[in-house]
Amino acid sequence: MDKPRSKKRRPEVVVISDTHLGTYGCQAKELLQYLKTIKPKVLILNGDIIDIWQFSKRYFPKSHFEVIRRIFKMMANGTMVYYLTGNHDELLRRLPRIDAGNFKLQNRLVLNLDGKKHWIFHGDVFDVSMQYAKWLAKLGAIGYDTLILLNAGINWLSEKLGYNKIPLSKQVKASVKSAVKFINDFEQIAAELAIEKKYDYFICGHIHQPAMKKIITPIGEVNYLNSGDWIENLTALEYENGQWRLYQHGQPVPEVRVAPVEPVTEENLPLIAVA
Repeated sequence: MDKPRSKKRRPEVVVISDTHLGTYGCQAKELLQYLKTIKPKVLILNGDIIDIWQFSKRYFPKSHFEVIRRIFKMMANGTMVYYLTGNHDELLRRLPRIDAGNFKLQNRLVLNLDGKKHWIFHGDVFDVSMQYAKWLAKLGAIGYDTLILLNAGINWLSEKLGYNKIPLSKQVKASVKSAVKFINDFEQIAAELAIEKKYDYFICGHIHQPAMKKIITPIGEVNYLNSGDWIENLTALEYENGQWRLYQHGQPVPEVRVAPVEPVTEENLPLIAVA
């Protein structure tokens, strides 16, 4: 007997980033599980989806291919997909902007949702190591992937012995003052520019640190959202009923406040889109 299909949730907009398909750290099976539970009108892939930096023909498991297939299936079923380029898939920035049916490839995006301007981009433009020492950033990426792989081995052993998982990579980042300062500087610089440009929200990925908060500066305030990643945090941003929420895989879906909102349709989304 066939199992009854579970009803898909239908958020208007979903943002995911930093899946790093093609690396050992990518939690592709969990990402696929999540994608199968939703049917958004718009899916924004906010950079570092396929890790071209560390791409190897020797490692691209079936589960990683299945994520790509699922995204194509979502497009075929009517979901508009925006692929915004990041630093690990920067090779795509050399391509001309693509606008083909339900797929758009560009560097950044501005959406008007419920009368609020949302500035959406990966975020590596504010990373000093990316701008002035790309080799250092790539070296750091290899080190991070190695740490994730080591963490997976430690967690496997820990679970076999009856203990909880150890978030080693998170603890390392949290304990390094320079990493904490980098995240704070990243958020502050981006916020100041977003305020100058009179955006209501700015949405990033890149730093693998999920967030939803208001940043206040001497010149104004702006709402900052970060979609996190699918290596450690397994998070996504969802927009529904005029509100954003932060989804974390494996946790109950948080409630959103119901508010009047203009529905997202083919006619009014995107209201503003820039390459």
